[in-house]
Amino acid sequence: MARLQLDFPAEQFCYDTHLTVRVTDINSANHLANDSMISMISEARARFLHDFGIGEIQGEGVGIIVTDLATTYRNEAHARDQLRFEVGVMDFNKYGGDIIFRITRPRDGALIAMAKSGFVFFNYMQKQVVPMPEAFPGRFPRVNWV
Repeated sequence: MARLQLDFPAEQFCYDTHLTVRVTDINSANHLANDSMISMISEARARFLHDFGIGEIQGEGVGIIVTDLATTYRNEAHARDQLRFEVGVMDFNKYGGDIIFRITRPRDGALIAMAKSGFVFFNYMQKQVVPMPEAFPGRFPRVNWV
């Protein structure tokens, strides 16, 4: 089976935030568990969108819904490690795009993981995918359109 390769241009990252690995995030192998990494990626995504003024649900019941998530792990992280989540957007299309992540450990510069989360705009009242609002892409610098 071919391995997933995630590599993003550095200029696509326009935001960063830090999260600390909790003891409860550790699995039986004594490193950061996959499910906890997914939760941390979700938290970084929520912070990113919030800090760019994008609410979970926008006008008329329209919001962003995650369509997929791909993650590649490069190094282990352990309890009390502080992790830096660099976040950006790319590959916009009519309905959404990708939110990308580079997760590193500042203490030693280790690359912990790379991730990509696809999203579309979704009308929760109509229960259907809708086109991206025209103003959305302009909120972010350095966006690579498809």
